Amino acid sequence: MSKRQLFKLPSSAVTDETVYRARRRLLGAFAVSPMLSLAGCADAEVPPSTVVVTPEQARSGFRTREPLTRYEDVTSYNNFYEFGTDKSDPSRAAKTLRTSPWNVAVSGECAKPGTVGLEDLLRAATPEERIYRLRCVEGWSMVIPWQGVPLSAVLKRFEPTSKAKYVAFTTLADRAQMPGIRYRSIDWPYREGLRIDEAMHPLAFLATGLYGKPLPQQNGAPLRLVVPWKYGFKSIKSIVEIRFTERMPPTAWNRLQPGEYGFYSNVNPDVDHPRWSQKTERRIAGTGNRLFAERIPTLPFNGYGEQVAALYAGMDLKKWY
Repeated sequence: MSKRQLFKLPSSAVTDETVYRARRRLLGAFAVSPMLSLAGCADAEVPPSTVVVTPEQARSGFRTREPLTRYEDVTSYNNFYEFGTDKSDPSRAAKTLRTSPWNVAVSGECAKPGTVGLEDLLRAATPEERIYRLRCVEGWSMVIPWQGVPLSAVLKRFEPTSKAKYVAFTTLADRAQMPGIRYRSIDWPYREGLRIDEAMHPLAFLATGLYGKPLPQQNGAPLRLVVPWKYGFKSIKSIVEIRFTERMPPTAWNRLQPGEYGFYSNVNPDVDHPRWSQKTERRIAGTGNRLFAERIPTLPFNGYGEQVAALYAGMDLKKWY
């Protein structure tokens, strides 16, 4: 692209970066506001789906022919607020994160709770490689080859009971290792959650590496969640706690601003963020030109509708956003 062509780009092609900066400025104001109730109150929770996904349907979502995002971009353009709010902060600051030894506490509505080391946690599952798209609510997306294990295989070993309707996850919060948590931009520690049928879905994945290498600190080492049909902030990083719950658990962005970030957070081009459109996204792949990356249409459920749409049959996705 020539310089002449570059400066003829419409303003819509670059709004995401501006919006991101505006979001940073708003964080402080949100953080000191009274906590609002969870979007989708507990007395109106939606029950898990009874739909069974066939192995063929599941496997069809494990691969894509789309160009991969460069390793350099995957590891240097990150959201990990525990290490700073600029995209480049985590790749610089996250080197302070110690990833070994690493323990995960599992509790709540299950028959076999306990605290286990990372290797023991993953022992029940067969390692796999999957290529997933992740889309950020800010309007950019990446295609990444992940290494890890199916989430369901790990959760089943703890034998969740019939009361386990949700799975809650918590990130490490250590001021000594994570300089970003000295600032109250979020109610630390970072929390996320899934409905139990979402957590048991074959696409839900616990990542321990990418591009054939161990997961870098800035990408959520040593253990992160990957839920490819949801916005990226649902894929919680550096997990230290998993809890099975009967009621919908609080989640970080939903607690901060429930009018903007719903509990479900499924990628939906028909439901705009209150401050920007979700109809298109910047696909960061191949060229490394992040700001002027090609804009493409956003797909419902991030393109995984065939595999996951049935989970939400009968739900009003503009209410349960």
